[in-house]
Amino acid sequence: MDETWQEHWGRPEDALARAVEVLRSPRPDVLPRLSEVVGTLVPHTALAHLSGICAHSPTHTHGPRELVEAITGLELSRLADRAAGTTGTGRPWQGEAELAGRTRPVVAVAAAPGDGKGTVLVLVRSSAEPVAPGALAVLQQLCELVVAHTDHRVTDASPTHAAVSRASANARARAIAEFTGTHSAALSAVLAPLRSADLDDAAARRAATELAVTALLDLRRAADLDRALSEEPADAAFARLGRELRPLLRHTRVRLDLAPPADATRSVPADTAHTARDAVRVAVMLMLDQEKPTRLHLSWQFTADGELRAVVRDDGLGLLAADALTVHRTAERIAALGGRYVVESVPGWGTTVTVDLPLGLPSPATATDPLERLQPRELEVLDQLAQGRRNRDIAEALHISESTVKFHVANILAKLGVSSRGEAAALAHRAGMPGAARLHVAS
Repeated sequence: MDETWQEHWGRPEDALARAVEVLRSPRPDVLPRLSEVVGTLVPHTALAHLSGICAHSPTHTHGPRELVEAITGLELSRLADRAAGTTGTGRPWQGEAELAGRTRPVVAVAAAPGDGKGTVLVLVRSSAEPVAPGALAVLQQLCELVVAHTDHRVTDASPTHAAVSRASANARARAIAEFTGTHSAALSAVLAPLRSADLDDAAARRAATELAVTALLDLRRAADLDRALSEEPADAAFARLGRELRPLLRHTRVRLDLAPPADATRSVPADTAHTARDAVRVAVMLMLDQEKPTRLHLSWQFTADGELRAVVRDDGLGLLAADALTVHRTAERIAALGGRYVVESVPGWGTTVTVDLPLGLPSPATATDPLERLQPRELEVLDQLAQGRRNRDIAEALHISESTVKFHVANILAKLGVSSRGEAAALAHRAGMPGAARLHVAS
């Protein structure tokens, strides 16, 4: 068992320095940088990540294309189950498993951010030689740190990112639905003649039927896995909110009353659950600071209009302003998901904050968000444009050339079907982009 990993990780300051390297990396570079850093800890040829945090793109890989492109979410989910059984020991799971079409030696690390959904990191190795227990323990802690950091990035993401996430989730949901429907229909058609009593060779018929049934079950498991990664059960999402709020009230005399949603088994999109929790936390902190309440009542409910309604009510001074949730960009996060909020204060009687967030994604036939057609860089340019900035200012802010800005602006106008920067900025305003609230458009 090789102990050379201690040369790179034996001193605490070295381990912390390597963790900082990963945490400082831009989001697209986190996985490659993590692979580079842990290469001295656990040598590997490829790395795959299945996340319960990122709703619109849960699977990420790094390594040789011919290998990583063959890795499936189902294979990673099976390894997640194995790794989850070892988290109590403080070490990842190591062994051989089916991955990318054949049996390979792997190390799988399961981690979960607080009460959130878990994630698994899989290192594909070229050798089955056991990894030292100390190296596995360090790898586990490093992954826990990276996952917690990523969870904060997603939870506190900008409203623009939330809008992009929702659009990406919409497109992915449509693709998965079409894929599952097509393959289910094909496999069902195969099953029909194989089950026919008019065919010979009953043994072959049984074997083929079993194979087709297994394929159907895998397809259904893929759909269930996608749903589990992109949604949260309502009761679990609400219970997590309650646990997050109790430390805020620990040293106060404020009583917290919780009314969970009546339909506890219903699922809530991950982006919606994140935003609802964020809005409630901000409302509670504002009430504790300004309202001086003795009692807080919090409820979630599903409305007839297909929305999640979060209500926070206190018995305080009733002085909270109507625009109170603009702090911490909370109002922008709500608007980015097509939601709305109302603050009703009655002096001497208390304040009620109501947040309504849509649960469903628009169907392809009724989708009305024109920003879905824009690339991430075009969204950044549009956000700057909506703040009234000229091309030169946009170029400086985004660190690109002025000619590149002109190119992006032309593409934005064409994709949005508008003829002027002012019309594009108006669309950004209706979509709730961050800069749109300060709408002074430069011609």
